[in-house]
Amino acid sequence: MKKSNDQTTGIIIEFDSGVIPPPYSHVYRLSLDWSTSDLVAELDIHYTDREDLSEEEILDEGFTLNDDYTFKGTLDRVWKKVVSKHYEASKWSGKIITEGGITIAALENGKPQQAKAPAEQEGWQLLAQDVIQAIYETAKKEAPLTVNYRQVAGEEKSDCSITMNFSTREAVFLTKHMSRIINWEYAVQLMKLVFSPDYNYEIAKEDAPTKEGSYIECGDGYWHELGKGVVNIDSSFDAVGKIKDGFENLLEE
Repeated sequence: MKKSNDQTTGIIIEFDSGVIPPPYSHVYRLSLDWSTSDLVAELDIHYTDREDLSEEEILDEGFTLNDDYTFKGTLDRVWKKVVSKHYEASKWSGKIITEGGITIAALENGKPQQAKAPAEQEGWQLLAQDVIQAIYETAKKEAPLTVNYRQVAGEEKSDCSITMNFSTREAVFLTKHMSRIINWEYAVQLMKLVFSPDYNYEIAKEDAPTKEGSYIECGDGYWHELGKGVVNIDSSFDAVGKIKDGFENLLEE
């Protein structure tokens, strides 16, 4: 029986990374309240158990000495539809979270109800990360990701890019001649493919390539040739080929 969330005016997501060691271990509390015309988001992230680490150990892992973060503000209401739909479809494990994971408490008329553990932990963690990315972009903490693709065939160069705007949950496909919004899930799956192969930065180029081939630049200024500077990690899964197909299908539309 499908449950109704007519009384639900928001949710509170709490996450604990569990047994992951520092400096990666962290907890966060994410509140999303859509009881008014705005979608009000509150986020509090705290990195844990760093007391016994040196500054060098923290910095060497790509962190800063203060990665805790707080936010309160409004998000695009597109996220209300996405989150509430996911909440309606959720099933609950009935278990107590003891070694890390997510719990969710519904807000009814602004009041939090008893927290429950969703059975689909991974799905909720991914959704929460998407909302957190939307917060980062809304707060100008991070810029949207843009991935550039270039195909060189003889004298002809075909350039395009995808920009992932989590703040509005829109993926923008851009070529020299046009710009259009493409299917969000298609873009998300293509981005997962983009970051799944192995990238060899020793042969990457900062200048845009002109020799025949297919190339990708993942937002950091370095161009990589697919099949040479970008290679499959798993021989049974052709991520490189799927990346080419994904961009070329968009170019042909």
